[in-house]
Amino acid sequence: MLTHLHKLLSPQNTKSSIQIKFWLSLSLVLTAVYGILALQQAFSSEYVVQDDARQHVFWMRRFLNSKLFPNDLTADYFQSVAPLGYTILYRSFAVVGIDPLWLSKILPLILGLMTASYSFGVCLQILPLPITGFIGAILLNQNLWMQDGLISATPKAFIYPLFLAFLYYFLQRSLLPCLVAIALLGLFYPSLIFVCILILLFQFFHWRRWRLQLAFNRQKYISIAGIGVAILVLLPYALSSSEFAPTIAALTARTLPEFLPGGRSSFFINDAWEFWFNASRSGMRLTSALMPPLVYTGLLLPIMLRFPSQFPLATKIRPTIILLPQMILASLVMFFAAHALIFKLHLPSRYTQHSLRIILTTAAAIALTLLLDTLLQRSRTSRGRILDYLKRAFACVIAIVLIFYPSTLNQFLWTGYIVGNNPSLYQFFQQQPPDIIIASLADEANNLPTFAQRSILVGSEYAIPYHWGYYRQFRQRTLDLIQAQYSQDLTEVQQFIQKYNIDFWLLEKNAFTPAYVTSDRWIRQFQPLATTISQQLQQQAPALSKFTTQCTVFEVDNFIVLQAQCIQTQS
Repeated sequence: MLTHLHKLLSPQNTKSSIQIKFWLSLSLVLTAVYGILALQQAFSSEYVVQDDARQHVFWMRRFLNSKLFPNDLTADYFQSVAPLGYTILYRSFAVVGIDPLWLSKILPLILGLMTASYSFGVCLQILPLPITGFIGAILLNQNLWMQDGLISATPKAFIYPLFLAFLYYFLQRSLLPCLVAIALLGLFYPSLIFVCILILLFQFFHWRRWRLQLAFNRQKYISIAGIGVAILVLLPYALSSSEFAPTIAALTARTLPEFLPGGRSSFFINDAWEFWFNASRSGMRLTSALMPPLVYTGLLLPIMLRFPSQFPLATKIRPTIILLPQMILASLVMFFAAHALIFKLHLPSRYTQHSLRIILTTAAAIALTLLLDTLLQRSRTSRGRILDYLKRAFACVIAIVLIFYPSTLNQFLWTGYIVGNNPSLYQFFQQQPPDIIIASLADEANNLPTFAQRSILVGSEYAIPYHWGYYRQFRQRTLDLIQAQYSQDLTEVQQFIQKYNIDFWLLEKNAFTPAYVTSDRWIRQFQPLATTISQQLQQQAPALSKFTTQCTVFEVDNFIVLQAQCIQTQS
């Protein structure tokens, strides 16, 4: 078996279409297994939704029923920030009656297979060995299924197949497919277009004899055309104006607890290592790129390339490997630019976390191929039988870890799926008119737009603070809701209902206890209001708590629903 594996590693087999088809097929089969496991979770219950899809997919039900979410601030906002290509895709399927939520559960499998195919192709463009493509495709897909990007079917899920498609066709010098890939990437995730532009610009420069030289020739036509397409795709974003502008200013953000440690969108954290390298918003997300553990071998590739006598297969690596450091440089340039222009270019991590996963898994695939080749070569020429067995055993261990590592994890597929546990509550609201507004501070309110298809006034899941035109209104609504829910003045409660046209009020049965306020991470952000309310609850019950009996129209488990009209008639 090991002798056969060594033959597969040898360069003379690289042009065999049979070998390529075998390893590509094996990559797709394993990727499909991951996708099918995710589908089992996605359709395990009638009420299942991916965490991020609660923000980016719920409003698309408007495509099926235009009466849903009328004058809904949250739905309008997330529709406004949705990239054009992403919106068109979901709308196209909705035209033929396919529910966007259902589509969001199917897409990860399809996107995973596309990602595996292009990852396989990119690896072969650098080291033309089918097994390298297999390792790269599997490592990248394992990485993605251990996190919540691909599974979300939100715009970030489309990065991997589209960005890899750009890299693959660019390395192949295929003009039209490369331009199409750039255009699609811009339509689905425009931020990464800047990284593409820098990669294309780097093709005009060469480092020779410690000097940077301009290199312009006819072969640069793909770069010129690619930059042109990228600029054309970005123009609509640059020229359009959002009703939710402006982007929040850094000085304003530093004053909001939402951006501080422990906040809903924590950005300004005190740990320098976390801030620059690992934090989900400000950092490069290096740790998330170094999964599974075999990816760490990618860090050894530069060292291995310096010792071709020890790793003879390194001589077969093509000059196209220069693309990996160029990707690193382009990503870092945009990372620091995003920090310099905080929030103007959205979050800095968006420019590194996705590209680093591709870079490191590709580098790991090449490094592992070199290592396997060396082990098998040396084991065949080794004079010591014990040493021979050890090297072969180590090669087997690498192969086993590559394929079976996910089975050692307690939870390999990190789907982030949210399961709705209150179907009767969703059904109650579904029976109400489509234009109702529900006020609630309960976490369950975050599920209502998706499962009940009804508007909520606010919800912690939708408290995205990057566009001040949106979040200023959202934050004020939240403050007003907290104040009204715990006010001891009934008139203030009634004025709140009238101001926001509230129809129903969803409460948890322990909502009027001090512990409820002090333990709720979202409510605690709003200081000093939260502390004041907690102290007041120890002394006197809010006005709203006095009408939980006569105004309750629905009750299930820990939830009660009050009718706002009933509250308005109280005195």
